Amino acid sequence: MAKQDYYDVLGVPRGASDDDIKKAYRKLARELHPDVNQEPGAEEKFKTINEAYSVLGDPERRAQYDQFGHAAFDNAGAGGFGGFGGFGDFGDLGDLFGDIFGFGGRQTNRPQRGADLRYEMTIEFEEAAFGVEREFSIPRTEICDHCHGNKAEPGTPITTCPECNGSGQIRYVQQTPLGQFASTRTCPRCSGEGKTFEKACTVCQGVGTQRKTSTVNVKIPAGVDDGQMLRLAGRGEAGYRGGPPGDLLISIRVRPHEVFRREGRNVLCEVPISFVQATLGDEIDVPTLDGVVKMRIPEGTQSGKVLRLRNKGIQDVRGHGRGDQLVQVKVITPQKLTAKQKELLREFAKAGGGDLPEEAKGFFGRMKDALR
Repeated sequence: MAKQDYYDVLGVPRGASDDDIKKAYRKLARELHPDVNQEPGAEEKFKTINEAYSVLGDPERRAQYDQFGHAAFDNAGAGGFGGFGGFGDFGDLGDLFGDIFGFGGRQTNRPQRGADLRYEMTIEFEEAAFGVEREFSIPRTEICDHCHGNKAEPGTPITTCPECNGSGQIRYVQQTPLGQFASTRTCPRCSGEGKTFEKACTVCQGVGTQRKTSTVNVKIPAGVDDGQMLRLAGRGEAGYRGGPPGDLLISIRVRPHEVFRREGRNVLCEVPISFVQATLGDEIDVPTLDGVVKMRIPEGTQSGKVLRLRNKGIQDVRGHGRGDQLVQVKVITPQKLTAKQKELLREFAKAGGGDLPEEAKGFFGRMKDALR
């Protein structure tokens, strides 16, 4: 029976790139691996895709196959494919399987950065507007002060691990019905450090780090908003194997204010005025972040009108100026009037003061037209 074309086995065209071939093989290997797929014939298909990838996954073998087809390997003998021999001869499929199925995999004893820490800080509205300096405590892992992260008691010898010869890794080769699977694992003796010691540090017990409570002083910049994040570099968890520490991420929460609310760099507030003030105009006191200021109410001000106080808002967090305060006027209708006040209002109405202004008449005219 003629062998199936290796490109057809992996489901890729002849011009496929090396990455496309590897992706196709990974996908099929996940589906057909005997530990995953127990269907009849899955093991034979698995052998076939491995045979195809052992050729197409190697540039030299692929070139031979493209020129001569299966004939390039049918009589290869000891120097060729030789009936699907050891994986280590063509691209280390053992390591590739480790990537796919989670066994093996390449690990190193290189320095690793420490983990980031997160802290949520609640501040007042005014503190967010003008900035504030805060001090707080946070538990974190730090390098041991006694052994300086070496894990060994100072003055005692530290030697190269005899098990892995200082690499921190041990290579395992497993013989299976499918051939040899090679994998690299962390050395169990030195835990990937590549070094061993005779006596553990008496302070950290050979861990190299200590759990401490660290005091942090942070300056919250003016203009910071609710939900923003501040990053303090190097104030997170200690690194591994001499790696740098992580960062401290501070999430800002701003308490709502009783009077003010924020929209970008602007501050909004609502100020009540009387019917008389709205009609005749007046100068009133308005609260701002900087204190109480005077603001002029124009004659004929309508309820809901927004007046602007320049440069009374929030400082831009990058220093690009300050926003405004927007004051929304709310005209309060009196509910309890004396007989004299009612009489004066009736006289005001008789004098034409009770008539609607032209813009209001226009509105009712448009409403009538819409309802016809």
